[in-house]
Amino acid sequence: MSGARVTSYIGGAFVDHGGSEIELLNPQTGTSTVRIVETGAADIARAVMDARGTFAAARLWPLHRRSELLKAAAEALTDDAERVAALISEDVGKPIRVARVEVRRAVEFIHACASAALTIGGEVLPLDSVPNGVGHFGFTRSAPFGVVGAITPFNAPANLLIQKVAPAIAAGNSVVVKPALSGTRAALAMADLFHKAGWPAGLFNVVTGDREAALALAADDGVDVVSFTGGTLAGQALVRAAGIKKFVAELGSNAANIVMADADIDDAAKKIAAAGFEASGQQCISAQRVLVERPVFDEFVEKFAAAASRIKVGPASDPTTDIGPMVHRAAADRVMEMCRDAVERGGRYALEPRQDGCTVSPGILVDLSFEARLWREEVFGPIAVVVPFESVDEALRLANDSPFGLQGAVFTKSIATAMRFSSDFDVGSLWINEASRFRLDMYPFGGMKQSGTGREGVRYAIEELSQIKFTGMLL
Repeated sequence: MSGARVTSYIGGAFVDHGGSEIELLNPQTGTSTVRIVETGAADIARAVMDARGTFAAARLWPLHRRSELLKAAAEALTDDAERVAALISEDVGKPIRVARVEVRRAVEFIHACASAALTIGGEVLPLDSVPNGVGHFGFTRSAPFGVVGAITPFNAPANLLIQKVAPAIAAGNSVVVKPALSGTRAALAMADLFHKAGWPAGLFNVVTGDREAALALAADDGVDVVSFTGGTLAGQALVRAAGIKKFVAELGSNAANIVMADADIDDAAKKIAAAGFEASGQQCISAQRVLVERPVFDEFVEKFAAAASRIKVGPASDPTTDIGPMVHRAAADRVMEMCRDAVERGGRYALEPRQDGCTVSPGILVDLSFEARLWREEVFGPIAVVVPFESVDEALRLANDSPFGLQGAVFTKSIATAMRFSSDFDVGSLWINEASRFRLDMYPFGGMKQSGTGREGVRYAIEELSQIKFTGMLL
């Protein structure tokens, strides 16, 4: 092995407790980047205990103090945005232009949480609405849980980490993060940046490692809430480890995008192509299943393939690249194997994907068997399948034929059709005339069925990481 040794960040300092090492390879070059230390359960317990000590003070901070700390973090990340973006591009394979956008979005999200922190409140309850409540006064207030254990994915190592850390701090908690291997250096960079910007030691700790470290963090009795973004199978293992504590999860998906005959077909094809293939399709809401009303099916497939062909595949370091390498070779191999399975079951390519090491170009399949893995599973790669339908009822049946239900999309000019899908499409979030990867941070984002529990989004994430306390008194 070669490359620097990467260790945990606990109590405002990098801490190396020994342990086995995991080699992280650069997905563009295949060469060793760093060696990540697998943090053991005892050292994870230390990180949690350290965070709990800081929480004892943090829970007493006024709202303006929480907001000020978040603003300081946003400024620090802004000042060092290029370095963090470069780490993301190198370790994940994300095109540098897209990595820069991700860091900017993380900064904007921190600012939004800083503003929202100033509005956290409660309500007075009308206890005299029942006879026994006359002469009594009652109110609610928001209270933090304590220590939030956040387990974050590789595909947006800055943004999806901040989506957990900033709301946790706004709510008055401390945080211990176990990032995905490929997101480790970005997470450590942000923890160190925020500490140097004035965050107290222990408010934001990072423990390094893979599956065992994640399970140990979730299981630790000092963790009060587990917040996880990742695959459904991993989520099931973590919730078993966590036990009775609160578990917030954004899990897998197989996002359906529905195109009605009355839609703007050019617009739908371009938006769904970007949603399906950019970021190498490695987002939980990337467009995977595209359902198209029969009269416009052929036209859509032609324009969809043309739009996909215009997306630039290239090295992550090139600012003009739209699709760089996938996170590692095994991910690219898995995507191509799912394509082969679909073709063996009768599917055919409208646009054939090509693999070059970790890089996979956009692929589009039609005539798909519903037994194919590409229909049933989450591909998490730059592949989409296009399936025709005859009616709204059939489109709903096909769209809901999935164990997942995170975010979907419908393209139509009909308000009545849009409202029908709003009622009957089983997803946590639905966009009309935007593709499934479109996301804003102020709305409640989360899934139905096996796509998760709880909601993210500025105010909603703060509420998920807060408890409601009631106080009643006899006047």
